[in-house]
Amino acid sequence: MSDPKLSTDALPDRALAGIGLMLAAMFAFSLNDVMGKWLVATYGVAQILLIRSFAAAAMLAPAISRIGWRAVVVQDRPWLHAARAICSTAEVAFFYWAVIYLPLADAVAFYLACPIFVTLFAIVFLKEQVGWRRWLAIVIGFVGVLVAVNPTGESFTWPALIALSGTILFAGLNILTRMLANTNEVALVSWQVASALLFGLLVAPFRWVTPSLFDFACLCLLGIVANLAHMGVNRALKYAPAAVVVPYQYTLIVWAVILGYLFFGDIPRMNVFIGSLIIVAAGLYIFMREQARARERAAKAS
Repeated sequence: MSDPKLSTDALPDRALAGIGLMLAAMFAFSLNDVMGKWLVATYGVAQILLIRSFAAAAMLAPAISRIGWRAVVVQDRPWLHAARAICSTAEVAFFYWAVIYLPLADAVAFYLACPIFVTLFAIVFLKEQVGWRRWLAIVIGFVGVLVAVNPTGESFTWPALIALSGTILFAGLNILTRMLANTNEVALVSWQVASALLFGLLVAPFRWVTPSLFDFACLCLLGIVANLAHMGVNRALKYAPAAVVVPYQYTLIVWAVILGYLFFGDIPRMNVFIGSLIIVAAGLYIFMREQARARERAAKAS
């Protein structure tokens, strides 16, 4: 029999490992964003998605082989899977499209609002009950979005609307993922990769730029690094409770500011900085309320 004291003492180490994995994953996503912003200056969005998705598909191949192609293709609600895959492809395309024109931190700031839109969509589409505290957090979060977008000033541009649209699509992706929570994870990712591949195959030939060997390697790295980052997030959530590791996802904005300045000389506008702080505060509060409600439900069920 294992020593109970040893098991208890091991818990802080697992939590630290989870935090470390989450921080590493967010840094990997940030590096991916930097590579994407750099590459999109030369290559079209569809071409980037095409090559990135081929690399991601190569990584997925062993997992697909293990579960069998029928477990991926044959699904109970194929149209729901298709809608989720389209949202996934569109939100990535919109992000790359936005960073052609926006500083990296600006684009990331809009994506920080995703938990706010997810909560709102859960009310509308999943009929979730939300108390006045979370409604207040949603309203405050929208104030943060308005501050970041600055609809009365020069920040209110088409690129800002593109980034905001990408955020809404990302929230839709999250809601559809909740609705398909019982689906095998490999199948979910495979549908996403297949959608991006199809989009790239259809659109990329209209604006094809033959990449150098170095650029091709970087384009492939986009898919590989993104997959590794997603794996890091999943493993972090296995090592530590969501309440411990999820707040560290907001380090994305820190890395976006630092890396955007180092690689592109981007300096985020003050309204984006202030809006980001408001959005992060609202998002963290929504997350903490959801955790508290989950504990309450668990206590009632026990």
